[in-house]
Amino acid sequence: MCGIVGFVGKQACTSILVNALRKLEYRGYDSAGIAIFEGERIKTVKAQGKISEGLEAKLKTEPIFHATCGIGHTRWATHGEPSDVNSHPIGNGRVSIVHNGIIENYREIKAFLTSKGYGFESETDTETVAKLLDYYYEGDPMEAIEKALEDIQGAYALGIIFREHKNKIYAVRKDSPLIVGKGDGESYIASDVTAILEHTREYYCLERGEIAVLDERGIHFTDMHGEPIEKELQTATWDVESAQKGGYEHFMLKEIHEQPEAVKNTLSPRVKDGLPDFSECGLTAEKLREYKHIFIVGCGSAMHSGMVGKYLIEDLARTPVIVDIASEFRYRNPLVSSGDLVVIVSQSGETADTLEALKLSKAKGADTLAVVNVVGSSIAREADMVIYTNAGPEISVCSTKAYAVQVAFMYLLAFEVAYSRGKIDEEECKRLTAGLLAVPEKIQMCLDDMSGYQFVASKIFNADSLLYIGRGLDNALSMEGSLKLKEISYIHSEAYAAGELKHGTISLIEDGTPVIVAATQSALFEKTLSNVRSVKSRGAKVVMICRESEAIDANCADYKVGLPDAEDLFLPLISVVAMQLIAYYTAVQRGCDVDKPRNLAKSVTVE
Repeated sequence: MCGIVGFVGKQACTSILVNALRKLEYRGYDSAGIAIFEGERIKTVKAQGKISEGLEAKLKTEPIFHATCGIGHTRWATHGEPSDVNSHPIGNGRVSIVHNGIIENYREIKAFLTSKGYGFESETDTETVAKLLDYYYEGDPMEAIEKALEDIQGAYALGIIFREHKNKIYAVRKDSPLIVGKGDGESYIASDVTAILEHTREYYCLERGEIAVLDERGIHFTDMHGEPIEKELQTATWDVESAQKGGYEHFMLKEIHEQPEAVKNTLSPRVKDGLPDFSECGLTAEKLREYKHIFIVGCGSAMHSGMVGKYLIEDLARTPVIVDIASEFRYRNPLVSSGDLVVIVSQSGETADTLEALKLSKAKGADTLAVVNVVGSSIAREADMVIYTNAGPEISVCSTKAYAVQVAFMYLLAFEVAYSRGKIDEEECKRLTAGLLAVPEKIQMCLDDMSGYQFVASKIFNADSLLYIGRGLDNALSMEGSLKLKEISYIHSEAYAAGELKHGTISLIEDGTPVIVAATQSALFEKTLSNVRSVKSRGAKVVMICRESEAIDANCADYKVGLPDAEDLFLPLISVVAMQLIAYYTAVQRGCDVDKPRNLAKSVTVE
């Protein structure tokens, strides 16, 4: 959600800021704007809508001179509807800011400032911060920032410029992500390294309670009290090409095709002598033997990967696993304590609800393991142990390869838990690990022929609603398939355990209702077919996702999506590709904006 950028250097900054904002479009937004130093004033240009239709259109009619410093923002509305006036940057001519996050006590601040004679134009919480900075400003920006931050409650990342301090940016972080890029004679701020990769791969991660000052001389860091601090320079491990479409029509399609390599990159560093090895992060076999309980916490697709992990760990290791939605976890007073392991799953490493679940788990004394994609992210830094999934940048809002690598990790974790607790021997653990390492080749086989997925999409894209069903591991898979479809095609869909249909949901079936069936588990195959026949007899149009070798007659399914032969255990990681591609082609045929679906943000940094 919301994206921040900023630039200080010798180049003209307008195009740099706009291009950087474009790199952040995948995060989701409804308005965009920039504020730059022009002469002796701060000039602001902002507009509702897409960058190309709003901000860039305005910039064509409002010429900007050779400004070399400015800040920019893409906003995802929280306080106040999407509009020009509610767009960022926000200020009063003397101070201008861009803000990610939520100011929890903005009403109290607004009431105080109103009593001091300040007026407000927007409905945003952000304007209260801008006006509060102006209230405290008496010539020293750092003093104003320090005083304002003492009054503010909530999560935020801020980019701030003061009219009287030309060509200088102040950046502040508490909870919401913010990095500071170091270039050759120029500096940047950004919510995500993706925004600045074409200029530099070197950056600093701002920690909570830190302030960065960027000017023509370089970058300086202090704490909230103005005391200088030293920061470690990071280097992005991927380049600008990784964040481009590479000839694919959409980032989502590109990222689906990157899954074989992404899964390899997740697994290979964690397999030694044919066995799982998590020594890189300190998750030893001894620890895994001693943990009393295992929790897996995440949101959306990350939570669905945890559902797969639950099935695998409980089946192989005979160890109970609790999977929780992060937004519910902290509010239900979970029974987490010392001696437990909490696995925190997040692609971005910045998901607000998941980060709060991590903090709660640590406060209760549990060990925390972060499974994240973004190096140096908040969750990675706060967890006791961290596994980086090495998937590379995922630009499309709809998660595909991030989910695949999270699931791949869950397999490896399940094998290690089972082996460390003596539920499988070394030979079996090596056999399972070898089978997992062969999965990327099977995924590639699913990607080699797209015609089947396109055909199925052509049969369901006009549907108003449909169901996904499955049993066991296929039930967890169905949850993810349903989420993919509703996210990008806007077709209402729900996932149900196939055996639950008769307890109410089958009443929704009428003539022509599409039902997508995951049937990859041999032990449950006949029972799943029984459920399929019950919906088929009521007029459903059935799409069966199963092994290519399975003989399915017309009494069971109208369409079949065949999968390469593999052990039951691994088929859910293979068959998710079919779910993703069916969703993708359905959305394309409906004319949807696949990479930037409405109302959604890539990184949800507010609760």
